[in-house]
Amino acid sequence: MAIVRWDPFDAFLGAQQDLNRMFRRSWLGDQGEETGPAEGGKWAPAIDIYETGDSLVVEAELPGIDPEDIDVTVDDGVLTLRGERKHEREVTEENYHRVERAWGSFQRSIRLPSDAESDKVKASYESGVLKVTVPKTEPPKPRSVTIAVETAEEQK
Repeated sequence: MAIVRWDPFDAFLGAQQDLNRMFRRSWLGDQGEETGPAEGGKWAPAIDIYETGDSLVVEAELPGIDPEDIDVTVDDGVLTLRGERKHEREVTEENYHRVERAWGSFQRSIRLPSDAESDKVKASYESGVLKVTVPKTEPPKPRSVTIAVETAEEQK
């Protein structure tokens, strides 16, 4: 029998792995540790949102997805990206050693600012990145209004 050195941090590592597993299941559905998402599982692509001088830009990482499988909509001030990454079954399951790439349907929704022009949204797809550009309206220019002050006699 081999002597194993006791490490007090092993218990913490095990607890951390249990917590990670619990959160992964709550966000991505019930999936095995080594097998990746369950068939038809849900996943969420990584997105970046930034603002330029005249627009809001949303970039989503969607490698390996046909642009025809991506749906971009704006409804009531909410930009929604949805689609599906299909799992190709060229290799049989028993030949896999590890499956880490997520597949299945996805949906991301982003509330747009009040100055967004939702009827002029443009989307492009290049090198696995979907780029959605939402133009902003020009802020109203301050204006000065002169109001004539009437006396009580003039109001009669």
